[in-house]
Order: sequence, then structure tokens, then C-alpha cells
Amino acid sequence: MTTSENPESVPTVPLLDLHALVVAVRRRRRLWCSLALLGLLVGAAVAVLLPPPPTAVTKVLVAHEGDQPNDPGTLIRTDVALLQTTRIADAALQSLKSPERPEDFMRDYGGTGLTNNLLQITVTGGSDAQAVARAKALADAFVANHVRRVQEASDAQAKALLDQRDRMQGELAQVNKEIGNRAPGSDPKASASIESLFARRAELSSRITDFDQRAAEARTGTPQLVAGTQIVDAPSAVRHSLPRAALTNAAIGLVLGLVLGLSLAAVGTVVADRPVLRGEIAANLGASVIAELRRAPRRPAGLWQRRQVRAAAERLTTTLARTVRGSTGPVSLLELGCARSTSVIALDVARALAADGPVVVIDGLPGAELANSRREPGGPAVVSGERAAAMPHRVRRLGVGSVAPGTAWSDLQYLGSRTVLVVRAGHGSAAWLHTVARQLADQRIPVIGVVLIDPDPRDRTDGTLWDGLHTALRGHHELSVRQNGTGLLRKERPSMPAARVPDSDQEAR
Repeated sequence: MTTSENPESVPTVPLLDLHALVVAVRRRRRLWCSLALLGLLVGAAVAVLLPPPPTAVTKVLVAHEGDQPNDPGTLIRTDVALLQTTRIADAALQSLKSPERPEDFMRDYGGTGLTNNLLQITVTGGSDAQAVARAKALADAFVANHVRRVQEASDAQAKALLDQRDRMQGELAQVNKEIGNRAPGSDPKASASIESLFARRAELSSRITDFDQRAAEARTGTPQLVAGTQIVDAPSAVRHSLPRAALTNAAIGLVLGLVLGLSLAAVGTVVADRPVLRGEIAANLGASVIAELRRAPRRPAGLWQRRQVRAAAERLTTTLARTVRGSTGPVSLLELGCARSTSVIALDVARALAADGPVVVIDGLPGAELANSRREPGGPAVVSGERAAAMPHRVRRLGVGSVAPGTAWSDLQYLGSRTVLVVRAGHGSAAWLHTVARQLADQRIPVIGVVLIDPDPRDRTDGTLWDGLHTALRGHHELSVRQNGTGLLRKERPSMPAARVPDSDQEAR
């Protein structure tokens, strides 16, 4: 038994392969491009079908008694909150003589504090004239409410100061009365009492004078606040440009649709776990990628088809024909996600093999893909799996089947003793690729290689497996060892792939 002295290190698998994620998302460009286009159309349609209602804007300068340069905007936020009250809404509706409920009217307007003292009021209406009238009535109601509150606060403060003054004046009259009732004498205690009364009278006189001044100042400040609160920008209708709104909404819809599409594509790629890179597909199937080809078009090839693509198809046919000729037993082509492409490849290979002798194609595909494929007059015969046993042994057989979910695995050995897997990139999940490799190994069907359909043109991974005993080749190795009469498995180096057909123009041979 040939073994390595040093155990092989297990390669660390990254939790998220960014390269594979980017490739998979790029392959799903139809999804995110469609969502981006849908967002663009929806945004433009919203601007056309749901235009904004007529709107009017006015600005009010609000003077506060406690204005400070370092005010964080608390006072203007209070004014915005007061604007959204039923008292102001009801006052505005009364000036408009409107029967509308204040609660309903409050949904049609709003306030924004532009600075600490500047309030912007935005009002909507059924027309521009109605919106302007509503904005003016609302601004007037707010100014009147603010002025009334300032005056009431000033009057309340002045009244409180004057009440204090009147109370002290009454106390001063009592002190003067006590001073007048006491005549000066020689008694020291009487003299001290009179001096304290004089001191008390002086203190009360001073405080009365102070309260008079403060009450006067409270009244003096009110006209400044009243005059400072006014409408500085008359109500005016907001002009809406339909082309500009449509362009803006379309751009926003485009960005949102693109972000949503990319997010869905990325999440779907991670959740589905469908290998796209040739290196991942080869590792999951346990077989090397021997050729690549774009997916066969659903329409007949015309003059628009590029010469490089036709040349790649011819090289693929030559490679597979050489592989079938060198095989000791019948070979099958088993597809996964590309039945039409596999049918075209099988017919092309059969025509290339017809020069060496009679060839028959065994149709094991579900449905009628091979039967509906283009077949030239005098081309190779196509028979079903039931008639394959009646074919003479001198006729070369080329089986065509499928390894998609629901495959009858035990019937694959009648299509060929060896197989070439034709897999569309990004179609099967990693778990299903492992299942295919395991089932083929259990059926003792060695995998010659993998033909990758619709590969990513920017894929730079290597699809060749150079060492290791791979799952798909396990049956072939065990069979070879048993035929040799030994009970030991030897680690063999797989042969080089027959060829790799470039897909892009830059990978021309």
C-alpha cells in the first residue's frame, strides 16, 4: 500500500467566498437589472399618476422672551408642537369660515423650525388658491396665539409684582402708624424700638420702589415681543415641475430597485449554494473540467452567431469524439440543467463518429429534447432505451441521459459504461453535485470529465483535479484494483484533461 508519510493537510474552506459570490450575483444580472428597471418605471409612474397636492408655504419670525444664542432649538420645537394643536387649527378654520374639523385640518399642514426663531409652515389644499388662503389663516392664527400668550404671561408677571408692592405698601402704612403713635422719650428701650421701625420703613420703601420698576419692565418688554413676531414671507404656492419630479422619483426608484435586486441576488446565492466557478464544480463532482461551451441557443443559429463560438463547438466535438474513440466501452453524455445543449452536442459527436462506422444515439432524456433537436437527413439514428438492447454490437453507441433530480440511477449503466457529465454552471446545488458523484460511483460508472455549459467569462479558477482519490472515480479505482487481484487501493494521479474549449474571445486557442 502506497501512502504518504506526512498526512495531507485539510484545506481550510472560507466561510464566504467573495469571488464566487460576485460571480454568482453577476450571473443573476437579469434579476437585479429587472428590479432596477422596475423601480425606475414605478418611480416615474408615481410622479405622473400621483402628483403632489397643491401646496403653499409661509415663514413666520417668532420672538421669544427667553431667547439665548446657545439655544439648541427647544423654543422653536415648542412652537412647532403648538402649531399642531386643535386651538390654532380651530382659529384658522374660523377665520376661513370652514366647516372642516380641526382634527382633519391638522393632517393637511405641518411646521418646520428653520432656525431658533424662524418657523416655516407648509399647507396643502384642493387648489393653489385654497392652499394659500389656508397658509395665511394658519399663520395669522399662530401669530395671534403667540402674541396673546406673551401678553398674558407679561400681564400675569406684572400683576404678581404689583400685588407684592401693594402688600408691602400696606405694611409700610402700618409701620408709619406705629411711628406716629410713639413720642420720643428718654427711655433707651423706646428709642431702640423707634429706630427699628425707621429701618423697617426704609427697607419697605426700597422694596416697593423695586417692585414698581420690575412691573414697569415686564410691561415694557411685551411690545418688543409682539412686534418681533410677524409673517416675514407671505404665503405663496409651491410650483411643481413634473419632468423634474419624474426624473427624481425615477432615479430614487432605480437606486432602490438596484439595491433590492443585488440584495436578493446575494442572499439567494448564499442560500441556494449553487457552484458557479469551474473549480468548485470540479471539486464537488470529483472530476476535471475537460471542455467549456456556451449554452445552445433556443433559436436556430443564424448569421449573427460569432465565429469563435462555432469554432469552440467544433473543438468540443473533436475532443469528445476522440474521447469516445479511445474508450473501450460505450460512453454516455449525462446532462444537468442543459438538456438542449447536450442533445446538440450528442448529435454533433455522433456525426463525427459516423466516419468510423455506424453510430446510434440512445435517447435516455426525459421529455423530447433529443427528438426535437435539429437532425440532418442521413444523420445518426436515434433510438430509445428500450430498443438499445436490440442493436448489434458492431454499432457504436452513444448514450444521452440526465442526472437531474428524479433520475433512475440504475438505468444509467445501460446508456454507457463510462460517462461525460454536461453541467450548466450555477444550476445544481453543491449537495446535489455530491449526490451525482456518489450515485455514479455506486453504479460503477467512471466519470471521464465534465463539460461546463455557460461558464462565467471572468472565471479564473482551475477546473483540473490533480491529486487525491475523488468520489466520482471511486468505483473506477475499486474496479481496477479488483481486476488486478489486490486488496489495496493506490493513490493515482488522474490523467490530464483532453482539452478545454475557451469560451470568451480572449481565451482563443
